[in-house]
Amino acid sequence: MSRSGADLALLLLGGFRTLVDSAIAELARRGHEDVRPVHDFAMRAIAAGADSASELGRRLSISKQSAARTIAVLEQRGYVAREPDPDDARRKRLQVTPLGFEVLREGEAIFDELRRRWARQIGTAELEALEAHLRALVGRQPVRFDTPGWLTHDLGEPGA
Repeated sequence: MSRSGADLALLLLGGFRTLVDSAIAELARRGHEDVRPVHDFAMRAIAAGADSASELGRRLSISKQSAARTIAVLEQRGYVAREPDPDDARRKRLQVTPLGFEVLREGEAIFDELRRRWARQIGTAELEALEAHLRALVGRQPVRFDTPGWLTHDLGEPGA
């Protein structure tokens, strides 16, 4: 049976959605019912140095306003905090809190569990071959922090 390129894209997206939806559901069962995929991208970007709404917006390819809303939610839930900037007392820098890092680690552990489940379903060798083929097709760094903006087609504001 011949499949189209669109079918392949939908299969890959379906695999992504299956893993992410399962991870979000498991995080909720573990007491983190308020975590969404964009929160993971945002916390990773903040941990990597996006210490303001403008910078987070640039890294995620979303508007400064969208970044500010995401930051407000993450602050409210205790996943990020604003800390005084040691170089500029007038400025506050975003930092991932210990709770935020805990959620990131727990999410990574859940994805490891899901990978093991897939290996049991199709076989370890088959899963490793699939991963090797995907790496050959998409490269070693298949997803960038700007995926949230790309997914929502929010190209951000010029200079945001």
